[in-house]
Amino acid sequence: MAAAGPQDLSAIAAGGARPVSGTAPSAGPKFAKSGSIWRVIAPEVVLRNTVTDADGDTSTETFQVYTAKADGTPGVEVDLDGAGSNDVLVSPYVNSGATAKVTVPYGILKPGVLYKFRTSAYDGSLYETTWSPWADFRIEPYVKFPAAQTSSTIDTTGQENIEVTRTDPGPALPAFNANGTVKREATQERTCGKQDPEGRKLCIELAPPTAESKARAAKRTEALREATEAKARKAGKSSAEAAAVAADAPLADLVSWCSDEPAGADYMNRTDACLKSIGSGTLVFIDTDDATIGTATFDFEQRLKAYPNKSAGGTNFAEFDQQIRIMPVNIDAALDGVTLKWNTQSTCAACNTSVIRWADDFDNAAGDSAYWDADNWNAYTDGRWGTRATTWNGTGKETIDLGWSVTANVDASTTAAATADFGTSGIDEVQEFAPRCDDWQASSAPGCVLPHFSPTWTLDTNKYPAAGGYYWYMQQVMPDHAGSKRWDSLMHYLGPDTLVKTSTGGTWTSDNSRSVVCGTNSAWSVHPSDASVGAVDCDEYAMASTHESGGYPKSVNLVTSGAKCAQLFTDKMGDGSANFGLLADTRTVTNGPSGTERCGRAAISSTQNQKAFSGFPAPAWRMLDGDGFFVTLPGYEHCTSTATTCTWKKIG
Repeated sequence: MAAAGPQDLSAIAAGGARPVSGTAPSAGPKFAKSGSIWRVIAPEVVLRNTVTDADGDTSTETFQVYTAKADGTPGVEVDLDGAGSNDVLVSPYVNSGATAKVTVPYGILKPGVLYKFRTSAYDGSLYETTWSPWADFRIEPYVKFPAAQTSSTIDTTGQENIEVTRTDPGPALPAFNANGTVKREATQERTCGKQDPEGRKLCIELAPPTAESKARAAKRTEALREATEAKARKAGKSSAEAAAVAADAPLADLVSWCSDEPAGADYMNRTDACLKSIGSGTLVFIDTDDATIGTATFDFEQRLKAYPNKSAGGTNFAEFDQQIRIMPVNIDAALDGVTLKWNTQSTCAACNTSVIRWADDFDNAAGDSAYWDADNWNAYTDGRWGTRATTWNGTGKETIDLGWSVTANVDASTTAAATADFGTSGIDEVQEFAPRCDDWQASSAPGCVLPHFSPTWTLDTNKYPAAGGYYWYMQQVMPDHAGSKRWDSLMHYLGPDTLVKTSTGGTWTSDNSRSVVCGTNSAWSVHPSDASVGAVDCDEYAMASTHESGGYPKSVNLVTSGAKCAQLFTDKMGDGSANFGLLADTRTVTNGPSGTERCGRAAISSTQNQKAFSGFPAPAWRMLDGDGFFVTLPGYEHCTSTATTCTWKKIG
């Protein structure tokens, strides 16, 4: 196209009004500024400016682009039309007062480079005598990242224990809301058994954790570790070896990390539960006049351990184990001695349970029940641990509700007994501590987990930075923020046990979901990119293996076609760095993503697309249909807005 621009007055015939460029030229898409610079989200830059003509004539505008020097002044003119001579682009004719615009073809302008542009108008006979003011713009990606690394120290499956609020702690303890406020006060302060032949009764009063009981727990842990280390040294171990043994104390603990958690709350992960909110129980032995003969107080805790595959449990069956920890606080001599029995109940239809094994704090056998002589006990190193194993030999899947109680007897009476209700594994709507066993995950069948815990998949953004950046962008803009911990928004796994069917009656799979978003009939094609990007695939978010996928029939994000998703692609930065960026594909949606799309599809490196989520440990975590999980993106989590470029940070 022929160049046009300001002309000398002597070169123009007399008569008529000259067209005039607007004073605020703009660049897009999305025609938004970052400071004084227009932030452009695609390499096919749209340049525009208004033009007016006093005679009402239609006019064109000539657009001229330069690189910007370090001091902000124009540097080298850019060849916009690719002809190698004219450099400029000229808009079509527009009415007076309208906006003229041109689109720079892909490959002319580079992401990350600061450019300046200006315009000059022409109405078919007269040229504008000056240029418009300069406007600065830069193609800025949503996310910027380096080439993939070949090694990484990111732990993709590492989990953090979470604190859990019990929904059914039994009638003698209050129930709490998740924020710690009381949901329901205790409905039963004391439970008493029947009178013995002498008219005496034994009662139990449960009390939630107090400052005193929490302090006891901390001191008990310290005392046990000191005693364990001393025993190890006495047995001939070196100081280092003894210290290592002591670090695992108490040795009988089914959940090794539980003792290090503060008392007064409950904690869990996918396989372990640590219940430290039960508090204390006081036995009250009373005579016929309700006068107290003697008391004994104990602190209680419980544990749960599920084995996600049969080899982990050491049997040919799925297995989960339960454990109670009972710690004496005081025992009056008048009771002579105290026996506590732990009662467990379950709804399991296909389970076998072992007898309860009792051990002391050092994992030595401690008889058939938890017993303390009133004249011989220690408040800090004389706990009792009762452990019961349960094996599941069912098929399919089963969620197993559990219930617990303790029954107390005292040596001072041959028949006096009392039972305290410790509650259940949770109300039906929550079931926070109810194990689920299944044989669906064939590669590790059978096994059990605690499905209330939603695991976190940590994407290795060192190895897969393009996929990680793309996932981060979609988590920010999707209305449901699928998978984001920041918004506490779970993804839900599309499991092998799904009941959703295809039109031909087959089981719905991730391939079916992917076909909607990225399949051959989804109108997806590869956007041009620098050769250094390599081969690319259509990568969809949310992933096809989730209920949040735009292709899943029951998804909140369901679309009729991937064309309804945010369209994105990766390209090389042109700022002299070795970085890449995530940019808008504006070939069909000229202004780029609106920021409200319910799904995304992006041209991502084939390797990164295929491997970024391939290590998701669905069998190891025993993920079944509808199980929730988070996706975290280290290296990008420091960014909180798509209004500016999120720059990857190396982790580890």
